[in-house]
This record gives sequence, structure tokens and C-alpha cells, in this order.
Amino acid sequence: QVRLVESGGGLVEDGGSLMLSCAASGRTSGTHTMGWFRQAPGKEREFVASIRWQHGSTTYADSVRGRFTISREKGKNTVYLQMNSLKPEDTATYFCASDALRGWGFLKGVWDYWGQGTQVSVSS
Repeated sequence: QVRLVESGGGLVEDGGSLMLSCAASGRTSGTHTMGWFRQAPGKEREFVASIRWQHGSTTYADSVRGRFTISREKGKNTVYLQMNSLKPEDTATYFCASDALRGWGFLKGVWDYWGQGTQVSVSS
């Protein structure tokens, strides 16, 4: 079992920045990929970014590429999402995900564990 705990959400103005963190604990040794997703009210959950745990390669949704940066700190089992130039349409609950059980996050978009989410609100 893996536990994911997100932090760092909050309220910022249009154009502002936030950094989200997600700390993983438990049986994390099988992790191939970790990712960030978001869900706005009335909308489906959508992919934001992912990072391959071993070599650090990254993938981004078109809507955030160039503004958001995903990174990881292997020694702390923590993944980060630096969000710059935030827009009101970035307002959502942001979730961290791990594929530590099956390792299919990058290849198949299948995620095994999810955090509880952290709220990001961007005012116009």
C-alpha cells in the first residue's frame, strides 16, 4: 500500500505562482511514474503532468506546458509541481497519483494510488 499526501494549494491572483508537493510513503519501491491530475467543479479529472521516477523524463498536458514544471526528489519520495503564470482556468482540486503497484502509469495511463487532493484557486 502507498499513501500520498499533497500540500501547497491555496488562493492566488491571476499570473501568480504556487508549488504543490506530494509525499509518498509505504511500499513505494515499485514506482515507475508519478503524476499530477486536476478536477474542476462539474468537470472530469484531467491529466496535468507526469514524471518517470528513475530517469526523470516528463510529460505535460498542452494546457500547462511552459507554465508548469514537475520534478521529483527521490530521497524524499516526493514529487513537486511548480505552477507559474496561473490562470483562473487552472482553478481545480489537484491530485497526486502513483503507479507503484503495477507500474503502468506512463505506458497505459493506469494509476494505482491517489492522494486526497489539494485545492488551487486563481482569482481574476
